[in-house]
Amino acid sequence: MKVIVLFVFVLGALSAAGEDFFAKVGGKVTLKCGVSSYRRSLQWHHGYDLLYSVDQRGFTRKGSAELVWRSVVRQTNLEISSVRETDAGRFTCLADGTRHNHSLSVFSVLVSVKPSDVLELNDEATLQCEVKGQHHGCEVKWRSPNTYSLTNTSTVQLKPVKTSHNGPWLCIVTCGSNTFSERLAITVQEPPTTTTPPSTMKNVTLFVTSVQGTTCTTCVANDCPLGLSCWMWFAIGVCCQFGMLLIVCVIVLCKCMRRRRVCEERRSSNIYV
Repeated sequence: MKVIVLFVFVLGALSAAGEDFFAKVGGKVTLKCGVSSYRRSLQWHHGYDLLYSVDQRGFTRKGSAELVWRSVVRQTNLEISSVRETDAGRFTCLADGTRHNHSLSVFSVLVSVKPSDVLELNDEATLQCEVKGQHHGCEVKWRSPNTYSLTNTSTVQLKPVKTSHNGPWLCIVTCGSNTFSERLAITVQEPPTTTTPPSTMKNVTLFVTSVQGTTCTTCVANDCPLGLSCWMWFAIGVCCQFGMLLIVCVIVLCKCMRRRRVCEERRSSNIYV
């Protein structure tokens, strides 16, 4: 029993307190070993998989795990690029026999806006920032454009949409001393102006009727008979007046021709007598 207690005590003495690291999917993270140098050997493990083993001469032996191809050892630190969800878990740095246990939490940040990222003034919209994965109580906040104030919530309601809402919004995720952000661009545009096609029913001033000879100072098309435009009635009146004048001219011309014929007949009759 004393041997077991002594063994546990030795393991505890050879283990140093680890650190919790956070990373966003697709990003990059640097895991610090806990020491700045070593004399004999340095090893990095992910769970039970050996990632790297470096001896005192600097010779590096790589493991067979997929994570090896996306990571590199720089001095004593482990740099991981293109982080994946499967990278989360326990990491162990073993430097000269001293074990440093660390943990890596991986999450993804999803930002969205409903109904769309193109909004109109006075509309309503909802901004959502969702953190998926092992984030262990990370704080989520929104930062709006043209301001440094933060909203202490993952959901923002825009009621109504204003011109100040136009621009890039930032979803800021704070995990301990680590800060991550995701950008969301919103466009606020003016509502389309409805143009009314020109109507034929316009106000007509100083319309002179050809039939009655009266003046209509504010003649509205709705007041014109049969729903026709006042200009149409004006044209009809002019045509009627022209037709009447033509008829009078024809009558006068016929009478003149008749009188001329009578005169010629009388003159010819006098000559024969």
